Amino acid sequence: MSATITSIAHYLPPDIYNNDYFATYLETTNDWIMERTGISERRFAKEGANSDLIVPAAKECIEKRGITPNDIDCIIVATVTPDHMFPSTACVVQNKLGIKNAWGFDLSAACSGFVFAFVTAAKLVESGAVKRVLLCGSDKMSSIVNFQDRSQAILFGDGAGVCIVEKSDDPEMGLLDHILRVDGNGGQYLNQVAGGSFKPASHETVDKGEHYIFQDGQPVFKHAVVGMADVSVEIMKKNNLTSDDIAYLVPHQANLRIIAATAKRMGLNPDKVMINIEKYGNTTAGTIPICLSEWNQNGKLQKGDRLILSSFGAGFTWGSIYLRWNMNN
Repeated sequence: MSATITSIAHYLPPDIYNNDYFATYLETTNDWIMERTGISERRFAKEGANSDLIVPAAKECIEKRGITPNDIDCIIVATVTPDHMFPSTACVVQNKLGIKNAWGFDLSAACSGFVFAFVTAAKLVESGAVKRVLLCGSDKMSSIVNFQDRSQAILFGDGAGVCIVEKSDDPEMGLLDHILRVDGNGGQYLNQVAGGSFKPASHETVDKGEHYIFQDGQPVFKHAVVGMADVSVEIMKKNNLTSDDIAYLVPHQANLRIIAATAKRMGLNPDKVMINIEKYGNTTAGTIPICLSEWNQNGKLQKGDRLILSSFGAGFTWGSIYLRWNMNN
């Protein structure tokens, strides 16, 4: 028995901020940003919380599946920007959608959040503990970005991808394998220092900007290049896959150079790599499901396609999934 995605949708806020916007008040240019990141524009939600990104995508996802909200019995939200410290964003989403008799929780694994949460959802389904999981990868990164810091302001965006995970009608389809890893030593290079029990909010933490993202770019970049590439090649070897077998690499959209290095190690041509970073930037837990939803919506995914999902994020967290697509357009 395996678990599979049976419906998928995404939502992005309407307000677009291109690179020229940052050039109006930061020492940067469109060419500088494009050369280093591959990002041309991104979306920021002017109001509302993370759940307000999730709910429109969730409603569309449920409608596409032809079920009602009450057919969902578990909600998992992968995010680093929950609406509140508590209650969980899963509880907020459950309430906004009016879902009865469901349970759920948030999962924090930064940019690897969707990959970690997908494996979690799949194992719950495979065990028989739940029937249908509403799996959400979503972040409102504009809520924790320091827009006066050029090194981070240009990188992130807001967005949500939502899918339904349930039992596969074919054991050869859906989630077939995964490799997930963490290394807590990496936390020193990418984190949000304040706001938790280690350093509760105070005038001092606010004055020091410790509620914003902290990122030491070079170590993060070096670890991400190696981590994403290594784990992607490892899962290919483990499953006797060649580059010809793979329809698409679905990488976390953090930096175009990291994506290109991963694809090169896997022996993949550019047309076999899902890339939308130029339009949305890094939406953290949202990048992979947004890619999958867009490609599916545009008819680029076919039933039986072999996909490798690959991510790297703060923690450090990283991982790869081998998935056979099990939806018809």
